[in-house]
Amino acid sequence: MSKDQSPLNIMLADDDEDDRNFFNDAMKELKIKNNLTVFKDGKDLMDYLNAPETVLPHILFLDLNMPCKTGNECLKEIRSNSKFKDISIAIYSTSSSEKDIEDTFIDGANIYIKKPNDFSKLKKVLQEVVNLNWQFHTSGLNKDTFFFSI
Repeated sequence: MSKDQSPLNIMLADDDEDDRNFFNDAMKELKIKNNLTVFKDGKDLMDYLNAPETVLPHILFLDLNMPCKTGNECLKEIRSNSKFKDISIAIYSTSSSEKDIEDTFIDGANIYIKKPNDFSKLKKVLQEVVNLNWQFHTSGLNKDTFFFSI
C-alpha cells in the first residue's frame, strides 16, 4: 500500500451483522484513512464490483459462508476477470479448515485470516493486514505466508 495521504478503499463482504459492526468499529479505532464499503452477501458485492462506475477496492475482506453467493464463488469470479487483477483479497472467515485454506489459496486469495473473537486482536490483525506491503506479498505468494495468525 502506498504511504501517501489518499484513503484506502476497503471492502468487507460478510453476512453476519455483528461481524460487520465489529470490523467497522475496529477500522475506525485504527485511525487509518479509509473508505470502507460493506456488503451483506456475495451477490451484492459482485453486483457492485461489476458496475462500470465502481471505484475498486485496494483490499477486499471476504467471508466464505454467505447466502446468495459464497465467498469462494466471489473469489473465483473476481480472479477470472482481469478488471479485478489489482484487488488484494483477504479471506476473512471463522473457518480454519485445511480444505478452505487450501481451496482459497489455489483460487487466488492473497491471505487467509481466521476471524478473531476479541476486539483488540481484530484491531491488531487489521493493522497488520492493511499495512502489509501487498506488492511484495502478492509477488512472493506462498502457503507459509498465506494463513495469517495473531
